Amino acid sequence: MPEAGVSSPIVPYGADQTMFVVIDRLDKATEIRIERNDIEATIDELVAGCFNDPVRVISFNTLEHWMKDISTEIAGEIRARCDIDGVTLPDYLSDFVENYSHT
Repeated sequence: MPEAGVSSPIVPYGADQTMFVVIDRLDKATEIRIERNDIEATIDELVAGCFNDPVRVISFNTLEHWMKDISTEIAGEIRARCDIDGVTLPDYLSDFVENYSHT
């Protein structure tokens, strides 16, 4: 049991903080969930190829009791960053971005 005044690095205690979960497919039968508390770091790690085969990105807030699939927004942000930087969308993100693009 956590001590009073000490928060868990995974689930904030008593804080209004949004977390981001990337669901990553390791192989056809195995998916893992990787949690982050910073959306910019999450996007940077996706673009850097830190995930095997990202399937979905979900945000949630334990204090406010909500969750939302933000895969479409993340895919749009990745595509926009690649366009702004004048680089081709990395192969390892093409399926993810194509699955959530509304073009």
